[in-house]
Order: sequence, then C-alpha cells, then structure tokens
Amino acid sequence: MRKVFALVLVLAALTGCGHKKHARRVPRPPAPSAPSAPAAPSVPSTVPQPGYTETGVASWYGHPYHGRRAANGEIYDMETLVAAHRTLPFDTWLRVVNLNNDKTVEVRVIDRGPFIDGRIIDLSHAAARAIELIGPGIAQVRIEVMSAPAGVAPAVFAVQVGAFRDRGNAERVRARMASLYGTARLVERPENPGVWRVMVGSEPTQEDARALSLRIRQESGERNTFVVRLDS
Repeated sequence: MRKVFALVLVLAALTGCGHKKHARRVPRPPAPSAPSAPAAPSVPSTVPQPGYTETGVASWYGHPYHGRRAANGEIYDMETLVAAHRTLPFDTWLRVVNLNNDKTVEVRVIDRGPFIDGRIIDLSHAAARAIELIGPGIAQVRIEVMSAPAGVAPAVFAVQVGAFRDRGNAERVRARMASLYGTARLVERPENPGVWRVMVGSEPTQEDARALSLRIRQESGERNTFVVRLDS
C-alpha cells in the first residue's frame, strides 16, 4: 500500500512539472537615447550663394562718380552694367528685377553704397536705363545672386555712423565712438575722395554688425547707421 501511495505521489509531481508555466521573457525596451544637442545656429555665409535674394529700393548714380575709381579700384563707367552694394563681395553678379514693370538687368558689384536708409543697391546709369529707373530715380526691386566670386577673403563688417567733408568733425565723432564701442576708424573711399566715413566695430558677421548698429542707434542717438563690408 505504501508503495502504491509513493507511486501516486511521484506521478503527481511529474504531472505538475509537465504543466508548469514558464514565464515568458519580455525583451527590455531599448534605453532611451540621450537627447541630441540642439543644432548650432547656422551662420550665413559671407559669400551669399546663387539664389540668395533681397528686396528693397534701388537708386542709380552717374556724375560726378563717372570716371572715378570705384571701391574695388577699377574706374567707374556709368555706361557699363555695374552696381554698388554695401555688403556683397566685389564681382558678385546680380539679377535686378524692377517690381513695378518686371524688367530685369544683370549687373556686377564693383562699389559700395547706397548710404541712404531703406535703399539696397545703387545701379549704374546703363543698368538703371535697362529697367526704366532713370525717370523715377528709385524703384522697388528684387536682387538675386547669380554667381559669387571664389577665394574671397574672410569678411569683416562695420557700422558706418557718418560721412564728413571736414576731417576734424569726422575725427571727433570717431573718438567718441571709440570711447563708447572700442573700435572706430576713418575711411576715405576712392569713389568719393574728400569724404571721411566713420566706421565703428570690426565684426565677423552681418548679424553681429546689425546688433552693433542697433545698439549705437539706441545708445548714442545716431540714426543714419549702415552695416558695411570692410574691404582690404
């Protein structure tokens, strides 16, 4: 009897083992990856690529600049398709569209300007004539970079705070700006000899120069400030 009872216990144990449920091993979810660092803000190239555009007011210039040296050193001929821009590298080719009549012209940047608030480009007489700008003198335009020169030196930008015929007046403003903002210089440009421009700062990007321009306007009361590329 004892043998029978022992046999029953063994059979019961074996049956239980056969029906034991094994826990299913669930794979662990992958550890969350560390949050990626925010991408660094892109810094606009000092040489805008083809397709870069600006919209604003264009004007034109002829005499007395005709026959003088442009800012890049070549002689300005107002009957060629050239232009002045404050920050684009020399030898940048632009397409200029008169938004009033859709007429277009292609020009090469050789000069600096215009130094009037709200304007973005000064066209030669020939370029202005091509888009019917001579009569009205100014027009709303869109400019688009078609090609940019290779091998341009790293850019430096400054804020022009004034232009003076009297060098003594220019020097007084320069000294005041230097005391307030650390760096200021006088520049006599070849396209406009006898006019001394006061340039403040030496900034690696246009964004830095614009911030300095805003600061100067807010703190010093100067209102006629422009960001300008300093050409070597």
